[in-house]
Amino acid sequence: MVLYRRNRLAGGTYFFTVTLRDRSSDALVRHVDLLRCAFRIVLKERPFKLDAIVILPDHLHAIWTLPDGDTDYSGRWRALKACFTRELRRSGVPLTRDSRGEYRLWQRRFWEHTIRDDRDYQHHADYLHWNPVKHGLVKYVADWPYSNFHLFVRRGAYPLDWGGVGDSNIEGAE
Repeated sequence: MVLYRRNRLAGGTYFFTVTLRDRSSDALVRHVDLLRCAFRIVLKERPFKLDAIVILPDHLHAIWTLPDGDTDYSGRWRALKACFTRELRRSGVPLTRDSRGEYRLWQRRFWEHTIRDDRDYQHHADYLHWNPVKHGLVKYVADWPYSNFHLFVRRGAYPLDWGGVGDSNIEGAE
């Protein structure tokens, strides 16, 4: 068995990728209101700062900052996944279980990266917001409704026309 080592920095800022098991699913955008509800519930129970997010059909990327002294992002992801799954079941969405009895909705693990500095933060925020264009879902970042890109625009972090097809200003875009 592979030993997964996670970096734990109390009060740290992290970039995450969380994925559905079925990579052809569109459950995250089809049920985006239930996912948003799950985030609100978990944020109330176990606060953190949701710096940036993009929700795609089968996965999401997020940047979080944990409270001072707190390192438990894994517990928060476990709670978010469980809460969204419960909300789907309550709304009548049929979900199947695997041989362990777990619902076959989420991949078991997630990818995490500790943000090192302002440049690293900007690189990951750019990657996150540009992802709908990368996956061919829209031509321009501003056209994707399931991210907080427009909040970044209002704060002056991006111009509204940032990040279209072929934008050469995005690191790692190609």
